[in-house]
Amino acid sequence: MLEQLPLAIDELTAGMIMIAVVLLAGPIAAIAFARSGEALKTMGKGQWAIERELPPSRGLTNNTTSVPRAVREQEIRQMVEAKSYRRQARGGEPLDVEVEVERLLSELDTPPQAIDRELREEVRQLVLARNERRMRQGKPPLDVEAEIERQVRNLEGLGQ
Repeated sequence: MLEQLPLAIDELTAGMIMIAVVLLAGPIAAIAFARSGEALKTMGKGQWAIERELPPSRGLTNNTTSVPRAVREQEIRQMVEAKSYRRQARGGEPLDVEVEVERLLSELDTPPQAIDRELREEVRQLVLARNERRMRQGKPPLDVEAEIERQVRNLEGLGQ
C-alpha cells in the first residue's frame, strides 16, 4: 500500500520539509505577533522596573551658594593635592597647595564679571538681525532688550 502513494517518504527532500515547516509555522507566528501588542507595551515595566525621572538639569550656572564653604574648600583641596601628586609622579614640580586653594576659592567668591560692551553690542546686532528675519517671515518681532538679557545670561559662565 505504501508503494501506491504519489510521494514516498524516501523522496522527501530537505527543501520540501522546510517549505512544510514554514507553511505550518508562518500563520501561527503571525497570530502570535498580532496578539503580542499589549505585552510589548508593558515590557520593561512593572514592580522591578527602574522608572524614575532624571533630576532637572542645573545648566551652566555658578551655583556655589548651596554648598557650605568648608565643604567646597575641602573638595578643592583634595583636587589640588591630587593634581600636585600627579605632577610629582610625572617628574614635575609640586604645586603650592595652600596658594592654589586660596586662588580657586577667591575665584568662586568673586561675582561673575559683567559682560563687556563689545560683546553686548554684538549680541544686540544678532538680535536685531533675527528680528528682521522674523518680520520677513511674518512672525512678531522679539523684545530686543529682553532677548539681549536672555542671550547674555546664557553666555555667562561659558568660559569657566
